[in-house]
Amino acid sequence: MPSVHIDNVGEMAIIECAGRFVRSEAAFKLRDAVTSQSDARVVVLDLTEMHAIGGGGLGMLVLLQRWARDRDIRFKLFNPSKPVQDKLKHVDFEVATLEQMMTLLSRVDSQYARALIESQFPLHRLSQYA
Repeated sequence: MPSVHIDNVGEMAIIECAGRFVRSEAAFKLRDAVTSQSDARVVVLDLTEMHAIGGGGLGMLVLLQRWARDRDIRFKLFNPSKPVQDKLKHVDFEVATLEQMMTLLSRVDSQYARALIESQFPLHRLSQYA
């Protein structure tokens, strides 16, 4: 069963997606999570744990990208897995690099930025230097 978790960091919403987004229910769950963030200035979908995305999920991402643009919200994808990357290459999405994410996060919450680095590079624990 796919899951969606929302973290609000300042004016940014980070929506973590995990599992397989191949059925309509998963696409609707994603839609509801994103559209509930109408007060955010930036919405980032963290696709690290999304293992597959079907046509309905891909279509929903396109719809959500338009929804965000119509509301002057920056919509970014982050760290898509290889199977998801293969599907995304057919559509024009802004995929944030780790450096871009760090820049965005450093503006709003340095603790969240540190946690993000540690999750991406678990052998390099920054907290030991803090």
